[in-house]
Amino acid sequence: MGIFIFLIFVLGWHIGIYGMLKKAGVESTKAIIPFYNTWEVVKLCNIPKFWFWLQLIPILGQFVSLWISILFVMHFKRVSLIHHALTVLAPFIYLPYLGFSKNEKWHGNEALAHYHKSASREWIDAAVFAVVAATLIRTFLFEAYVIPTESMEKTLLVNDFLFVDKVTYGGRIPQTPLSFPFVHNTLPGAPTTPSYLKWIQIDYTRLPKLRAINRNDVVVFNFPAGDTIINLPEFGSKIPYYDVLRSEQYNNDRDKLKNDYPILVHPIDKTDNYIKRCVGIPGDVIQVKGSQLWVNNAPAFLPAYAQSEYLVETNGAPIPEDFIEDTIGINITEATSDFQVMDIKPNSFKINMTASAAASLKKLPQVKFVELFQDNTVGYTFPNDVVHFPYSVDNFGPVRIPKKGDKIILADSTIELYQRLITNYEHNTLENRNGKYFINGVETKNYIIKLDYYWMMGDNRHRSQDSRFWGFVPETHIVGRAALIWFSYSQSVRWNRLFKLIK
Repeated sequence: MGIFIFLIFVLGWHIGIYGMLKKAGVESTKAIIPFYNTWEVVKLCNIPKFWFWLQLIPILGQFVSLWISILFVMHFKRVSLIHHALTVLAPFIYLPYLGFSKNEKWHGNEALAHYHKSASREWIDAAVFAVVAATLIRTFLFEAYVIPTESMEKTLLVNDFLFVDKVTYGGRIPQTPLSFPFVHNTLPGAPTTPSYLKWIQIDYTRLPKLRAINRNDVVVFNFPAGDTIINLPEFGSKIPYYDVLRSEQYNNDRDKLKNDYPILVHPIDKTDNYIKRCVGIPGDVIQVKGSQLWVNNAPAFLPAYAQSEYLVETNGAPIPEDFIEDTIGINITEATSDFQVMDIKPNSFKINMTASAAASLKKLPQVKFVELFQDNTVGYTFPNDVVHFPYSVDNFGPVRIPKKGDKIILADSTIELYQRLITNYEHNTLENRNGKYFINGVETKNYIIKLDYYWMMGDNRHRSQDSRFWGFVPETHIVGRAALIWFSYSQSVRWNRLFKLIK
């Protein structure tokens, strides 16, 4: 539904702008070309040209486009608040009406010549309204997002620009409403300065949803372990605070860590945004066996472009370069960890690739075997309790994902699995007094789960920081569903990825 709403907005806007430009005397070929049509609007309305270029900036550009649209409508002598509102909230109806109705015509700059507000005042009013209206759209309908890391490759690539659908799961009421517009949690050019004030905090509330999160949806969410960070660019979510806190150097000594580094505590809705595939929903049992994911005791869905590391041995003959580049998809001219020579055995390699690429590689005559690589290092996965949960990233679980209403038993053998859930996500105090557990000061042996939880994993399994490292994702942290790639570039535009639905 969210992608349908987005397409209606975009198509309706372009149809309306086309008709309005035609009325203004612009040639059909210029009026119908995306982005170029906005250039014509900028010229017609005498808007400084740099505003056209600003609208090409991801995220910020969406607000600039709305502002330009409002100014264009004003040159049709439609200048009141209701016309601004229709331009932003119902462009798929209102702009085609202006463009094709016989009752509406282009007046040009004379449209504002005798209006009681100055042109500069109108520009300011339009800009303010565009910011407010676009913020509402960004909060409750859809939001632009860019892929920053390779954790979802090759399903999603670094510098894929997405629209995140917030309608399907229900938009969240902002929990931290006092915030600088257009940005998430830091100010532009100041990566360690918060963009928000915590003077007002609103309890978690979500608008009605169209459906629940389905298993295997690609989901954007607030990083659960990002509520507290070491507030330096080289740390943040890259090296989580809790990983450093558990290290041998600090051994869970918060005061010592605080003395050594600047610490920042984010509200829930201002932790960094992550994007992963939801491989487990409330009540599911998750397990990784020999690098393969299992859900509810059955092999899990494997996305077509999911990648894992494979051990490969050849007879000494080289793997053709064109096969490496075209079939496996690795650029051998670039330094990459996706293709590594293994020192422990002659003619052996570790290659990060899709299952289909591995199957094709296995058919080459010089290849002796191809098998999934397994990292069996124990001690750095969730829930960081080696005694009771001796898990590794490639042999993990089984773990049951908590569901609202579940009753869990509090014991030494389970407490590490649920401690963060009880304290950080559901906001209780938890104490262990001589083997007895106290929640909010009351002794108890059980706890009833208040929220639904999810299990998120990247499609690039050996390049993903995901639930295997920091555990469950509560419903409070869900931002929306990744719906559509609207732009993508690497060295140049990746034309084959534009307007591609995300599966």
